[in-house]
Amino acid sequence: MNKEKVKTTRINKRGGKGVDGGNQLGPSLPDYSIYELSTVERVTCIVIGGFLFYGIGYLFYHQWIVSLLIACNAWFVPRYWRTHMLNRRRAAMNLHFKQALFSLSSSLSAGRSVENGFREAVQDLRMLDPEAENDLIMELNIICARLEYGEPIEEALQDFSRRAVMEDITNFADVFTTCKRTGGDLVEVVRRTSTIIGEKLDIQQEISVMIAQKKFESKAILVAPILMILFMNLSSPDYMLPMYSGIGFIISTLSLAVLGACTIWISKIMNIKL
Repeated sequence: MNKEKVKTTRINKRGGKGVDGGNQLGPSLPDYSIYELSTVERVTCIVIGGFLFYGIGYLFYHQWIVSLLIACNAWFVPRYWRTHMLNRRRAAMNLHFKQALFSLSSSLSAGRSVENGFREAVQDLRMLDPEAENDLIMELNIICARLEYGEPIEEALQDFSRRAVMEDITNFADVFTTCKRTGGDLVEVVRRTSTIIGEKLDIQQEISVMIAQKKFESKAILVAPILMILFMNLSSPDYMLPMYSGIGFIISTLSLAVLGACTIWISKIMNIKL
């Protein structure tokens, strides 16, 4: 598993934000709104992207100099990979948060305290995948540790929501905090909130499944021209010779430009915000 680096917020022993230079600074907590690639990941993205771009350039031009120039685009590959990994990480946290809410709701309905409910949620998440140590399990452990130091649970939840920057987590933290301060029926509020958020996540997953096939088809459409040119070069190289001299260079350049524009266009169409 690749190690990731995340932007962090400094905290003191009570879990609150510290001030740089003070003696009360404790461990750092992750910021889930960004994702920083490690050096190994960045180099791997550039190397693999360079090989792919070089192969595409050579396939279209049969000129190693032009292919090297096209391979320079691999410098931008880490940016797109970072965005992909961030979306993947946040989607996984969203799913685990839904499972933790149902566990917390069940614990409160059974008469357990809020503190024990969060501890029970950690155990339930680990039962689903005994070897998993995902972000939400780590955050629930942090919340439980803050409770051991005597910090109010609503403050720990608010700090988590600020670092997560996710609508569902923010809404739950706000509702939970309001209920604790006003003395509302915490069990009913958590139950209703978990049900509403769970239904919302179910709808999002259904939409994701519905558009998954279209995303696969879009990728197939983008790869098809490259595979066709590769097949023609392997099966009938003499037939493709005019494409690598004279006006063929212009046609290849226009074709590659159109293919690149279609790639950007399709990626924007398929980028559906749920």
